[in-house]
Amino acid sequence: MPIQAMSTLPIEQHLTAIQVALDVHNRLILVAQPGAGKTTRVPLTLLNSQWAKGQKVLLLEPRRVAARLAASFMAAQLGEPIGKTVGYRMRGDSKVGPYTRLEVVTQGVLTRMLQDDPLLDGVAAIIFDEFHERSIEADLGLALSLDIQQSIRADLRLIVMSATLDVAALTSILGNDTLVIESTGREFPIETYYRPFSSDDALDVAAYRVVNEALANVNSHDVLVILPGVAEITRLVKTLENSALDIEVRALHGGMPIEEQQAALAPHETRQRVIVSTAIAESSVTVDGVNVVIDAGLERVPLFQPRTGLTRLTTRRVNRASADQRRGRAGRQQPGICYRLWSREQPLVAYGEPEIAQADLSRLALEIAMWGARSPDELVWMTPPPNGAWQSSQALLRQLGILDSAGLLTPLGKQSARWPLEPRLAVMLSKAASLKAVQLACALAALLEGRERVSGSLRDALAQRFIQPSRFPQWQRETKRLTDMANLLVTHKMSLEPLSCLLAMAYPDRIGQLISPGRFKLANGKTATLSNNHPLANTPYLVAVSVESATSEATIYQAEPITLAALINIYPATQHWEDRITWSDTQGKLLGEAVQRHGELVLASRPLAELSVEAVQQALLQALKQRSTALFNGKVKQLQGRMALLASAYPDVWPDWSECALLESSDKWLAPYMAGMTRFSQLEKMPFHTYLMATLSWDERSRFERLTPPTITAPSGNQASIDYAPCLIGRPPVLALKLQEAFGWQDTPVVADGHMPVVVHLLSPAKRPLQVTQDLRSFWLNGYPEVRKEMRGRYPKHPWPEDPLTAQATAFTKRR
Repeated sequence: MPIQAMSTLPIEQHLTAIQVALDVHNRLILVAQPGAGKTTRVPLTLLNSQWAKGQKVLLLEPRRVAARLAASFMAAQLGEPIGKTVGYRMRGDSKVGPYTRLEVVTQGVLTRMLQDDPLLDGVAAIIFDEFHERSIEADLGLALSLDIQQSIRADLRLIVMSATLDVAALTSILGNDTLVIESTGREFPIETYYRPFSSDDALDVAAYRVVNEALANVNSHDVLVILPGVAEITRLVKTLENSALDIEVRALHGGMPIEEQQAALAPHETRQRVIVSTAIAESSVTVDGVNVVIDAGLERVPLFQPRTGLTRLTTRRVNRASADQRRGRAGRQQPGICYRLWSREQPLVAYGEPEIAQADLSRLALEIAMWGARSPDELVWMTPPPNGAWQSSQALLRQLGILDSAGLLTPLGKQSARWPLEPRLAVMLSKAASLKAVQLACALAALLEGRERVSGSLRDALAQRFIQPSRFPQWQRETKRLTDMANLLVTHKMSLEPLSCLLAMAYPDRIGQLISPGRFKLANGKTATLSNNHPLANTPYLVAVSVESATSEATIYQAEPITLAALINIYPATQHWEDRITWSDTQGKLLGEAVQRHGELVLASRPLAELSVEAVQQALLQALKQRSTALFNGKVKQLQGRMALLASAYPDVWPDWSECALLESSDKWLAPYMAGMTRFSQLEKMPFHTYLMATLSWDERSRFERLTPPTITAPSGNQASIDYAPCLIGRPPVLALKLQEAFGWQDTPVVADGHMPVVVHLLSPAKRPLQVTQDLRSFWLNGYPEVRKEMRGRYPKHPWPEDPLTAQATAFTKRR
């Protein structure tokens, strides 16, 4: 396979070693600095390996524009049109042919290929490029690939490449014996200047000032400005276009059609370019002509909050690895300059947090269920999905009807899985046939999943696109792709009537009920707000499509109204009446009513004539959880402390009596004693400590009393109580008694068969602490003489013998 002559790249000296390594091993880590040539030279070289003969190699690129450019460049190196030996495949666009052996694919495509053919028949290797970006799909792709390799395809080669990799973390899952090859980059000298700006300056204003400085430098060629978001890009582009600068201004971000992205990267023959981009230009293939980078040092990322089930966009500092990637763009082809819009002293974390640790995991959960796994623990992850976000995603998929209670795909889930969309939209498309609105659902899904900003209502946005589809080429392409999958003919004349119902199918948890003007209770129990002058501020019901939680109350950015009749029609279960008994703190009693509800929304209610025993019991238990101080009184806390001590001394032997565990299991150990109760005041009088002890067998109870006695006989003959409450926070139990009652006590008392000495609080006659010790003998010998000297004048009626070790202990005064 001849490759056209090209300048020597740093990676060239490692190509033979890479081939030899993969002849023997099926995993390889390649750390190659920017400009090394890894993206385009390594895949072409591996095609000639003996193990790849007659098979394909897949190159995973995280960004669509990079995938196209890489494929085009490699095809040109072979002197072939793209789609012959080298092709690409991405959502809605592909160029591959019968003889294609190297496919450059985007992340979603790789996931689909793995799901459709777990054997990966005809694929010899998968190369994960720019893995440092750590997207969810890249992490998932690697986890599924490892699963295939370990189970049925030991011959499948996996190569992970990047300029900035956490090699230690990667080898922990690939294996410590995984070969690591490192290559330098082809980077020309880069001068770095720091241009911090004050908080009074807008980011685009500061960037414009530095663009002028950069263009005034005689060594400047094309300029790449990296900003966090589309809004900042739009403002700076407008400012530059309205300036007197003789430049070609180009915007670049993921919301643009792929053709416009490629056009933005194409060199201009006569004028200097200023490319204003998001992080899309941070890595992968070289941008020709650029030798100046102006980096704002910021990125905008969605952070998912499991507690609310909502996503919040946040702007934050980039990590050091990303900042280095951005800086390296300036020195790919010639000496360069990097302007950083922060101070030299600004600290940056080494690596960015992977997307899996901060994003909505609902699509990931669906993919894992499609794979046949019930838990992410069945796969190997570089960063496991966080438990909170995972549980939240599972709950959403169950609510959508995708998963059953066992975590398996339902028939609706299997139907939805065929749509390459987020689960909400996939369910909407699967259910749309019931409304005879599949085509509208395709158009709506294309709009919602697109990254273009939608101003005004979704209804108006769709109407605009139906009237002038050519003005929205990206939406038009995506709509056609989805309608093709649904085997429908695209028409742009359709009713928008079912729109709200379709949205309610996708967002059942975000159906909102009016509380007061602009405030809505969502079906998930959260509160969300619109501005009071919003057209929907007083609508009885709405579907909140775009919700962001920046404070305690979420803000609704996009919503559509829905009628109660439509809601009941979509979710017939809302017509069922169910008894609900709740405790009212304000009224001090149980309230019983029959309700029709959707999630946490009460659509209709009526008072109950009679309260069932079971419902009352559950309501009282729920009230107890809300007012748990009634349960955890002093006697119960002593039992909890005693059990906590035993649990630390004898792990996995004794039951968990923590507050959380006791509340969770109250229906088992407490409920049987609640028969006939109807008031919380009756519940408060229950001997909880007695019922708790009753959960132990006779043998357990005997051992419990022996190991953690509630009292100890002091030398005075009195029973001194032991306070076990400190054991709840990991501290030893406490025994408090008058100093005179401890005379003659040679050794510190112990509990739990000698495992734990108690902390002795020796008290004055006024019951104030004189000494706290876990070593009585040491106190008698060393500390007592000083205490005696100070106390016997203050309390002359009490004995203060010279030798406390032999003195008679007493609870009385000398006179007695």
